[in-house]
Amino acid sequence: MRLTEKEKLSLKERTEKKIKEIESYLDELISFKPENLEEYKKNLEKKWACERACERIAEGLVDLAIFIIRIKEITYNEEDEKSFAVLLKNNIINENLCGKMRNLKGMRDIIAHRYGEIDDELVFRAINGELEKDVNEFLEAVKKVLEEVK
Repeated sequence: MRLTEKEKLSLKERTEKKIKEIESYLDELISFKPENLEEYKKNLEKKWACERACERIAEGLVDLAIFIIRIKEITYNEEDEKSFAVLLKNNIINENLCGKMRNLKGMRDIIAHRYGEIDDELVFRAINGELEKDVNEFLEAVKKVLEEVK
Protein backbone atom coordinates (compact mmCIF):
# COMPACT_ATOMS: atom_id res chain seq x y z
CA MET A 1 0.00 0.00 0.00
CA ARG A 2 1.43 3.33 -1.08
CA LEU A 3 1.54 6.12 1.46
CA THR A 4 0.33 9.59 0.61
CA GLU A 5 2.76 12.46 1.17
CA LYS A 6 0.69 13.51 4.18
CA GLU A 7 0.90 9.98 5.66
CA LYS A 8 4.65 9.88 5.05
CA LEU A 9 5.14 13.22 6.80
CA SER A 10 3.00 12.08 9.72
CA LEU A 11 5.02 8.88 10.01
CA LYS A 12 8.23 10.90 9.80
CA GLU A 13 7.03 13.07 12.70
CA ARG A 14 6.18 9.96 14.76
CA THR A 15 9.61 8.55 13.97
CA GLU A 16 11.36 11.76 15.04
CA LYS A 17 9.37 11.75 18.28
CA LYS A 18 10.33 8.12 18.92
CA ILE A 19 14.02 8.96 18.32
CA LYS A 20 13.83 11.70 20.97
CA GLU A 21 12.12 9.28 23.35
CA ILE A 22 14.86 6.66 22.90
CA GLU A 23 17.59 9.28 23.30
CA SER A 24 15.94 10.36 26.54
CA TYR A 25 15.80 6.78 27.86
CA LEU A 26 19.44 6.29 26.89
CA ASP A 27 20.48 9.49 28.69
CA GLU A 28 18.57 8.41 31.78
CA LEU A 29 20.13 4.95 31.71
CA ILE A 30 23.61 6.44 31.47
CA SER A 31 22.89 8.85 34.33
CA PHE A 32 21.81 6.20 36.84
CA LYS A 33 23.69 3.06 35.87
CA PRO A 34 25.81 1.64 38.70
CA GLU A 35 29.60 1.82 38.59
CA ASN A 36 30.20 -1.87 39.19
CA LEU A 37 28.48 -5.25 39.08
CA GLU A 38 28.24 -5.59 42.86
CA GLU A 39 26.39 -2.28 43.14
CA TYR A 40 24.14 -3.36 40.27
CA LYS A 41 23.26 -6.61 42.03
CA LYS A 42 22.72 -5.02 45.45
CA ASN A 43 20.87 -1.82 44.52
CA LEU A 44 17.48 -3.13 43.40
CA GLU A 45 16.17 0.33 42.52
CA LYS A 46 19.04 0.95 40.11
CA LYS A 47 18.89 -2.60 38.77
CA TRP A 48 15.18 -2.38 38.03
CA ALA A 49 15.55 1.11 36.60
CA CYS A 50 18.30 -0.13 34.29
CA GLU A 51 16.23 -3.13 33.24
CA ARG A 52 13.22 -0.94 32.55
CA ALA A 53 15.29 1.54 30.55
CA CYS A 54 16.72 -1.33 28.47
CA GLU A 55 13.19 -2.60 27.88
CA ARG A 56 11.93 0.79 26.76
CA ILE A 57 14.94 1.38 24.51
CA ALA A 58 14.58 -2.00 22.82
CA GLU A 59 10.83 -1.54 22.34
CA GLY A 60 11.47 1.87 20.81
CA LEU A 61 14.09 0.48 18.43
CA VAL A 62 11.63 -2.12 17.17
CA ASP A 63 9.05 0.63 16.67
CA LEU A 64 11.61 2.63 14.70
CA ALA A 65 12.45 -0.35 12.52
CA ILE A 66 8.77 -0.80 11.70
CA PHE A 67 8.32 2.93 11.02
CA ILE A 68 11.26 2.89 8.59
CA ILE A 69 9.91 -0.20 6.85
CA ARG A 70 6.61 1.63 6.41
CA ILE A 71 8.24 4.88 5.28
CA LYS A 72 10.31 2.99 2.69
CA GLU A 73 7.15 1.07 1.72
CA ILE A 74 8.89 -2.28 2.07
CA THR A 75 6.65 -5.33 2.03
CA TYR A 76 7.14 -7.57 5.05
CA ASN A 77 5.16 -9.94 7.26
CA GLU A 78 4.56 -7.66 10.27
CA GLU A 79 6.59 -9.77 12.73
CA ASP A 80 8.55 -7.35 14.89
CA GLU A 81 11.36 -9.82 15.55
CA LYS A 82 12.04 -9.85 11.81
CA SER A 83 12.05 -6.08 11.37
CA PHE A 84 15.81 -5.71 11.81
CA ALA A 85 16.40 -8.44 9.22
CA VAL A 86 14.17 -6.52 6.80
CA LEU A 87 16.31 -3.41 7.31
CA LEU A 88 19.44 -5.50 6.73
CA LYS A 89 18.02 -7.02 3.55
CA ASN A 90 17.23 -3.52 2.27
CA ASN A 91 20.72 -2.15 3.07
CA ILE A 92 19.49 0.24 5.76
CA ILE A 93 21.65 -1.35 8.47
CA ASN A 94 24.61 -3.72 8.24
CA GLU A 95 24.80 -7.32 9.42
CA ASN A 96 26.76 -6.48 12.57
CA LEU A 97 24.24 -3.85 13.69
CA CYS A 98 21.36 -6.16 12.81
CA GLY A 99 22.80 -8.82 15.11
CA LYS A 100 23.27 -6.33 17.93
CA MET A 101 19.69 -5.07 17.60
CA ARG A 102 18.38 -8.66 17.64
CA ASN A 103 20.42 -9.36 20.77
CA LEU A 104 19.06 -6.25 22.47
CA LYS A 105 15.52 -7.29 21.56
CA GLY A 106 16.25 -10.75 22.94
CA MET A 107 17.53 -9.27 26.18
CA ARG A 108 14.40 -7.13 26.37
CA ASP A 109 12.21 -10.21 25.93
CA ILE A 110 14.02 -11.98 28.75
CA ILE A 111 13.66 -8.96 31.06
CA ALA A 112 10.03 -8.25 30.15
CA HIS A 113 8.75 -11.80 30.22
CA ARG A 114 11.06 -13.14 32.94
CA TYR A 115 12.05 -16.25 30.99
CA GLY A 116 13.95 -17.92 33.81
CA GLU A 117 16.57 -15.99 35.71
CA ILE A 118 17.84 -12.71 34.36
CA ASP A 119 21.61 -12.76 33.99
CA ASP A 120 22.60 -9.66 35.96
CA GLU A 121 26.14 -9.78 34.63
CA LEU A 122 24.91 -9.86 31.03
CA VAL A 123 22.62 -6.85 31.55
CA PHE A 124 25.32 -4.96 33.45
CA ARG A 125 27.89 -5.64 30.70
CA ALA A 126 25.39 -4.48 28.07
CA ILE A 127 24.62 -1.18 29.79
CA ASN A 128 28.30 -0.52 30.48
CA GLY A 129 29.54 -1.77 27.14
CA GLU A 130 28.43 -1.10 23.63
CA LEU A 131 24.73 -0.44 24.18
CA GLU A 132 25.03 3.34 23.88
CA LYS A 133 27.20 3.09 20.76
CA ASP A 134 24.93 0.49 19.14
CA VAL A 135 21.73 2.40 19.86
CA ASN A 136 23.25 5.62 18.49
CA GLU A 137 24.46 3.80 15.37
CA PHE A 138 20.93 2.53 14.77
CA LEU A 139 19.46 5.99 15.36
CA GLU A 140 21.88 7.45 12.82
CA ALA A 141 20.73 4.89 10.23
CA VAL A 142 17.11 5.87 10.92
CA LYS A 143 17.91 9.58 10.68
CA LYS A 144 19.60 8.98 7.34
CA VAL A 145 16.38 7.47 5.97
CA LEU A 146 14.35 10.38 7.37
CA GLU A 147 16.55 12.83 5.48
CA GLU A 148 15.17 11.32 2.26
CA VAL A 149 11.56 12.07 3.26
CA LYS A 150 10.39 15.42 1.96
